[in-house]
Amino acid sequence: MSETPPNTLQYPFDGPEDAPVLILGPSLGTTWHMWDRQVPELTKQWRVFRFDLPGHGGAPARPAGSVGELADRLLATLDALGVQRFGYAGCALGGAIGLELALRRPERLASLALVAASPRFGTADEFRQRGVVVRSNGLDPIARSAPDRWFTGGFAAAQPAITEWAVQMVRTTDPGCYIAACEALAGFDVRPELGRVGAPTLVLVGSDDRVTGPAEARTLVAGIPDARLAVVPGASHLVPVEQPAAVTDLLVRHFSTAWQQPFDTGQTALPAAPVNPALAAAPQFAPRAEIAPAVVPQAQPFGEPDRYGTGLKVRREVLGDAHVDQVLAQADDFSGDFQELVTRYAWGEVWDRPGLDRRTRSCVTLTALVAGGHLEELAAHTRAALRNGLTPDEIKEVLLQAAVYCGVPAANSAFRVAQQVIREETTPTE
Repeated sequence: MSETPPNTLQYPFDGPEDAPVLILGPSLGTTWHMWDRQVPELTKQWRVFRFDLPGHGGAPARPAGSVGELADRLLATLDALGVQRFGYAGCALGGAIGLELALRRPERLASLALVAASPRFGTADEFRQRGVVVRSNGLDPIARSAPDRWFTGGFAAAQPAITEWAVQMVRTTDPGCYIAACEALAGFDVRPELGRVGAPTLVLVGSDDRVTGPAEARTLVAGIPDARLAVVPGASHLVPVEQPAAVTDLLVRHFSTAWQQPFDTGQTALPAAPVNPALAAAPQFAPRAEIAPAVVPQAQPFGEPDRYGTGLKVRREVLGDAHVDQVLAQADDFSGDFQELVTRYAWGEVWDRPGLDRRTRSCVTLTALVAGGHLEELAAHTRAALRNGLTPDEIKEVLLQAAVYCGVPAANSAFRVAQQVIREETTPTE
């Protein structure tokens, strides 16, 4: 196992030192041990590199708030080891890292496998809400519900030791790093860019995955030019653990037969694994997907800041997609100009200024809303304060401070509103 300098990742290496490198990326809440059952077979042809996400599996608790930052740390780790070119298989968040690598550093990626992955994982609101739950209650509620998300009911009942291992794996993760990883997934959306993924890609999904299931897998296959789909029967989200033999066979077949030649970058690339004739003759998995048109963003005039676009992004990050969608849907010819003004000025200029962080801006906003008696807005901004990192105890302190300077009656009404919002937002959902 490795020493872990800053801005790199904790890892083990397995397999022959002169073999081509194959990287296995973990899912949120797991450790590199989720790939234990694949390693013995894969190391017959590859030097297998696994890694832990920050704060997972005892790795140093250095939070990374974006998938791009996680990809950068992985590349920094590989650079320190002298690994230039590699194959990559990643599960869920690990798959997002693989997509980031394919889009940003295609010259280094020989072949790609996306397991239980998606070009966008649910909605930003869902992951930021999960962060609120963890910040308020710790990781125990998430840990207890992990088996239901990760495994089929039959597997969880038949394998109590693995089920308990899954619970403990999440429970021992650093909460701050888990929340940061949720933020990373909230901000991840590469749907318009899938056509630029050039590596040969296997998209692998469990038939019973209710987190990122076959529909998300088909979206990936539809968008990636050189992609094939494999659906593993009787498996849920953590398919490498639940159906290890099937996943291993699919990975061996894919990486043995779809290892792209190096880009002409002047670097020395590791040789591809020799093709096993028996595997090469095996039937291929044909892509099954419905093609959807890509969304092409409109370009902004050079030199002109897009205050509205910036404001809409910040407004969604702070207040949530559901709230913003509802407000904008209610706008008409009479109120539309006002919503444009609020988005451009309040969110695109003031909230986006670097002088205060979002936690501090939430404290100021809550106090101002109490003073003005704006209880409807207070409810929305109490939710925003939780998403911006304030705990319920910190919100309570803000309202107590407001009671002194804004008046007890105003604070009394504010406490009722905030109490209801906090109860709704911090109660774990099963």
